[in-house]
This record gives sequence, C-alpha cells and structure tokens, in this order.
Amino acid sequence: MKIIKRIFKFFLILSGAILLLLLVAIGIDTYRTGYLKVKNIEFSDNDSYLIINVNIIPMNQDTVLTDKMVHVKDGVIQKIGDQIELEGVEIIDAGNRFLTPGLIDMHVHIWDRYELGLYLSKGITAVRNLWGMPMHLRIKQDVANDEIVSPLFYTTGPKLTGPEFIGDDNLNLTSPKEARDKVVSYKERGYDFIKTYYGLTPDIFDAVVEQSTISDMDVIAHPSQKVPYVYHFNPQIKSIEHTEDIIQQPLNYKLDTLKLEEVIIDFKNLNRGSFSPTLTGYYNIYNMLTNDAVLESEQLDYMNPLIRKVDSKAQFDRWYNTKLSDPNIVKSIKDQHDFHLYILKRLHQAGVRIVCSTDAGIGITTPGFSIHQELAFYKEAGLSNYEVLKTATINASETHSIMNNMGSIEEGKAANLLLLDRNPLEDLTALKNPSTVFIKGRKLNRETLDSFEEKAANRKNILVSAVRYAENLMIEK
Repeated sequence: MKIIKRIFKFFLILSGAILLLLLVAIGIDTYRTGYLKVKNIEFSDNDSYLIINVNIIPMNQDTVLTDKMVHVKDGVIQKIGDQIELEGVEIIDAGNRFLTPGLIDMHVHIWDRYELGLYLSKGITAVRNLWGMPMHLRIKQDVANDEIVSPLFYTTGPKLTGPEFIGDDNLNLTSPKEARDKVVSYKERGYDFIKTYYGLTPDIFDAVVEQSTISDMDVIAHPSQKVPYVYHFNPQIKSIEHTEDIIQQPLNYKLDTLKLEEVIIDFKNLNRGSFSPTLTGYYNIYNMLTNDAVLESEQLDYMNPLIRKVDSKAQFDRWYNTKLSDPNIVKSIKDQHDFHLYILKRLHQAGVRIVCSTDAGIGITTPGFSIHQELAFYKEAGLSNYEVLKTATINASETHSIMNNMGSIEEGKAANLLLLDRNPLEDLTALKNPSTVFIKGRKLNRETLDSFEEKAANRKNILVSAVRYAENLMIEK
C-alpha cells in the first residue's frame, strides 16, 4: 500500500512539474509576442489625419486617381478629394507614392501570433484562417477588442469530415444530427465560417449546409470526393478551394481540356460564390521535388517551428521518396501546375470571381511571402495587373458580407491601406515591401514592419505550439 502511495505521489509531483513547465512556456511566448500589443507600439495620438500628395488605386475601377487627398478618422476613410481643408489634424505627405487597399489572403493556416506581424510586413491586412482551433478564437477576440495589432482576422471552425478517419487534424462527423449540432456549436463559440472537407457523405454534407443556412454561417468548401463536384455550387457555399481538386474530381486525374470545358460551364451557370485557387501550395510540391535543400532555405525560417519539424519534413520526405520510385513525378507535377494556370485562365474568362489564396502555413508555403508568388501565378495565367490585384482586394471583400467594408479605397470603407513607392498596376512586385501599412487606420512604418518580420524568424515556440494543438484535440475529440 505504501508503494502505491509513493508511486501516486511521484506521478502527482511529476504532473505538477509538467504543468508548471507548460505554463512558464506559454507565459514566455505571450511575453515575446507582446510587441504586437497596441499599447506597446508608438502611434500618433491623433486619430484623424490627412494623407496628401497621393496617387490612389481605388480598386473599384481600373484607374489611378492622381494627386489626391484622403481624410481618415477613427480608422475609416472619411473623404477623398482634390483639396480637403481641415484644421487640427495630422498631415501625412505621401510624396507622390501610390495608395492601394491592403491585401487579403483568403486561405491561410495560422499557428501563432508571430505570423500576424509577418503578414502585416508583407502588406496583408486581412486573413481568412481555414483550420479553426480554440487559439484562433482568442486571436479573433483580441483583434476585435483592439488589444493587438494584426490583420483583420476571420476563421472557420475545425475541418468537418465524414465517418472515415483521415487524420486527427479533422473532425469526424458520423450522422446528420451531429453535423447540425456542430454547426450550431461553432456559431455559439464565435467561429465566422464553416469549413467542409474531404470525406463528407451526401447526407452529412446536406445537414451541414442546411444548418449553416439556418445559423447564417457561410460555408467554405474543400471539395469532398464523396459527393459530385457540382454539390459544391450550393449558394450557401461562398468559396470553393483548390484548383487541384478540379483535376482530381470532375477531371478524374486527367489534364483533359474538353472535360474541363464542361466544368467551366457548370461554374458559369451554377456557381455564385468565389473560387480560391491556392496555386502556390501545389507548386511547392515541385519545389520540394527539385530542391533537396529546400527545408534549409531562408524562407523556411519564418515557418512555425512545429510545422517545420513535423509537416514540412513529412511532406518533403513523401515527395522525395516518391521521386526515388517514380522519376516521372517531377514532370507530372509541373505539367499539372501548368494546367492549373490554364484552369485559372478559363475560369477567369468565364467570369468566375477569383480570390487570392495561398494555403500558407503548411508544407513549405510561408506566411506572408507566399501571396506575392500567388499573385505572380495569376499574372502568368493571363490576368492583367489590375485583375490580379482585384483577387486580393475587392474580389476577396465581396465573398463574405462581413468583409464588405474593405478591399477598395472609398469613403466609408476601413482604412486598411498600403503606401507603395511604385505603381503595382505597372509592376506587381511593388506590393512586396510597402513603405507604410495602415491597419484600422493606424500607421505602421517600414521600420516597424521590418521588426515584425525579424521577430518572426526562427522563433522558439515549438512546445507552446504543440500545447495549443493538443488543446484543440482535447476539446474537439
């Protein structure tokens, strides 16, 4: 009996020590991301200012409004004009630079708060997180309460799959009733959207969509192979993800231009939402196949360390081993990527609304950096610079009603803006390092943005990231 008590006492002490260690690690991580707290950043006390000598790219029309003034107050664009007379406001001389709406990445996976500053440093002022966990609700709350400087933050709940187990990172639904209950629960808990995923059967898929309509929650669909592709054209589904799923499902893994035309007709006639291509995420398979040192690349320094150690490594190993057994895989992946560009071109020509999306945060697709490669792919597919920029601004904002207050420079819109040294309608690379980012009207200069980027590099929060992932598993399973 004494031995049992001693063993029990030992495990009690050990458990307490582990808990204390975890609390200390979380506390350190919270301290290290304190640079994002609004109170720790020096902002002007004046919440009303006038930007002068600025060339506006409004994005609600294909034009440049030259030598304008923009009055911002309380984070909102109040007035745009040739001459605005105001007293007692701060004057910001743009020096003939170009003002655009902030960029929006519509498909990301956020793993920690360092990434929020990283996104801002790359000109991204809103993100749509598509793998919801409890930590994302806390981020969302802090952004809404104006506690931290961050891109505007929107998130789905956990990925909803069917009865077949396809990984502990998904939520398995076993019945239509459970599906409806989960949608109600996610609405109550504060998630913005529902994400359907691979493996949903027709009855469960229908239950998710029906309850989402009742609960007024937009659905974002990673296509399920258990239902016909046209199932995803339901009006409650506001965007369909991933170009590769068009090839894998309606084209049955064939690069078939004739069959694609049938899919394009379905999109044109049935789809009322947006299409989210995530070309960069797929192209990075080709990167892994052609660069054996990709995991040591400088950009990977900005990935969450847990994801880099687990997911990045696992994906690299998978494709490296595939290449050893099938030397033709390199050409196959490149051919499919090139076909993705063709699909995007045809969807665009058919009038489908394209929204910029990168799948950042998994594999080797780096937060912030990836959006500029994604936009370059849209250009390569044949879109004009203006059409490319629309995908990351006005198109994205029109996808969900809760995002309608951004995406263009108009009176009454949120002052989420980029000040650029060059005109992106002439050269898209002008977007890469904005001289100033305005988020909720607050001005972040390049020095501050560079400091955000620097703090995100090689961060040491692998233990805390694991704890947050484990928290999700405990709550959802």
